Amino acid sequence: MKIGFDHNRYTRMQSERIIQRIDEFGGKLYLELGGKLFDDFHASRVLPGFQPDSKVQMLLKLKDREEILIVINADDIEKSKVRGDLGITYDLDTLRLIDAFRGIGLYVGSVVLTRWANQPAAIAFEQRLNALDVRTYRHYPIVGYPTDIEHIVSDEGFGRNDYVETTRPLVLVTAPGPGSGKMATCLSQVYQENHRGIKAGYAKFETFPIWNLPLKHPVNVAYEAATADLSDVNMIDPYHLEAYGETTVNYNRDIEIFPVLNALFERVWGKSPYKSPTDMGVNMVGMCITDDQVCRKAAEMEILRRYYAARCSFLQGHAAREEAEKIRILMKNLNLDDSLRPVIAAARERAAATENPALAIELPEGDIVTGKTTDLLGPSAAVILNALKRLGNIPKGTHLIPPEVIEPVQELKCKYLGNHNPRLHSDEVLVALSVSAASDPNAAKALSMLPLLKNCEAHSTVILPAVDDNTFRRLGLNLTCDPSYQSHKLYHK
Repeated sequence: MKIGFDHNRYTRMQSERIIQRIDEFGGKLYLELGGKLFDDFHASRVLPGFQPDSKVQMLLKLKDREEILIVINADDIEKSKVRGDLGITYDLDTLRLIDAFRGIGLYVGSVVLTRWANQPAAIAFEQRLNALDVRTYRHYPIVGYPTDIEHIVSDEGFGRNDYVETTRPLVLVTAPGPGSGKMATCLSQVYQENHRGIKAGYAKFETFPIWNLPLKHPVNVAYEAATADLSDVNMIDPYHLEAYGETTVNYNRDIEIFPVLNALFERVWGKSPYKSPTDMGVNMVGMCITDDQVCRKAAEMEILRRYYAARCSFLQGHAAREEAEKIRILMKNLNLDDSLRPVIAAARERAAATENPALAIELPEGDIVTGKTTDLLGPSAAVILNALKRLGNIPKGTHLIPPEVIEPVQELKCKYLGNHNPRLHSDEVLVALSVSAASDPNAAKALSMLPLLKNCEAHSTVILPAVDDNTFRRLGLNLTCDPSYQSHKLYHK
C-alpha cells in the first residue's frame, strides 16, 4: 500500500497542540474526541499511513494527565445500534473500549448515558455497568436544543444533568460512534464546573472533515459518505471566514452548535475564547499528509465502498434508502463509478460464467483472483485459497487441503450440527488449512501468505453470510457486496 500520511509527525504535533490548549484554559480541559479512538479503520483507509490506533499512541504521551469519559446515547442502546466496522452493538463496544483503554494503562473515569428517558435497555445496561464497578451518570434531552440558548445554558438545561466527577486536568470525551452527545456532555460539564468554582475549557479533536483541505477534497467527501446516516454535511465555516478572511471546512452540526458554545463561555467567563467552530479544533491531521494524490485515490475507493455498504444495509433492513442515494450523489459529483474497483467486474464475470455466486480479490501487485461456488467450498473459501496460492507461487492445481481433512468437517456440519449445506465457509477452510500445514509444506506456505491479504480489495456478487463477512473483516480485506442474496428466502442468517 502506498503511503500518504506521516504517522510519527502526527503523534508528535498532535500531543504538543493538546498540551498548548490545556495551558490556554488554565489547566482543565474537556477534549471531545470525534470519530473513533481505537480501531479508526476509516482514517487508516483514507489516509494510508495513518494507523488505526494513531490517536491512542498520541494520547499515551499524556496518560498521566488524562482520564477518559465514555458517552453513549440511550436511544442507540434501545435500538441496538451496531458499529458497522466491528459488527457489535454500541453498548458492547462501550465495554470493549473500557477494557481496551485499561489494557494500555489509560484511566476510564465513568460512562455518561445521554438522552436519558428511562429506556428499558438503557436501564439494564446502566445496571450492568454498575455491577461491574463502572460509575455511570445520566444526561437528559434538553427542550429547544441547540437553538434555545437561554434555556440550554441554565439550571433547567445543562444544570439538570448529573455532574460527572473528574480528577485530572485533561478529560477525553469519547463514544462508540457518532451522534452520542459528546459535545453536549462537554458543555454541560464546563457549565457545572463553573458553578463549583472550577475554571474549565472545551476543545474538539475531530479528525474529519479536515479543516485545511478543500471542501470537495475526496478525503472530506469520504467523511460525508461515512456519516450519511447522520445527514452530516461539510460546509465552509462562515464564522471563521468572517473573523479571519480564511476559508476552512467544518460540518453542519458544529456550525449549528457554535452559538451555544459562545453563549456558554460568555455566561461563564464574560467572553468566548473562540471566534469560529474551526477555532475549537486541535486537529493536526491535515499537516501530516505527505502525498495528496495517494490520499485522494484512497478516499475515492472508500466512497465507493460506502455506497455498496449502504445499499446492502438497506436490503438487510439496517438503513434507509436515502443513505445510499446521498452517497450516489457524492460519487456523481466526483465522477466515480464501479471502474474504480476492478474486482467488481471480475467477480460479476465469474458469476455469469458459472451461474453461481462468485468473489474476486485484487492482490497487492494488482492481479485479480476469483473464487466460484463448488460442491466443497463456498466462493469466499475458494477465493481465499486461490489468493494464497497466487501469493505463494503455488501451482493452481495443487490441493492444499486433502479430502481426509475436508470430509470430517462436512460430516460434522451436516450430521451433528444440523447444517444442510456441506460447503466450507472461509473460517472453516482456514482451520482445515492450518491442520494440513502441519504435514504439507505447500499448505504451510499458503498459510504464511495470509498477512498479505490485509488492505486488499474484494467484491462478492451476493451478500456474504455473517461468518464469512467477519473472516474478511478480521483478515483486513476491504470487502464490498452486490445488494442481493444467493436465495430468494426472506430469512437470512
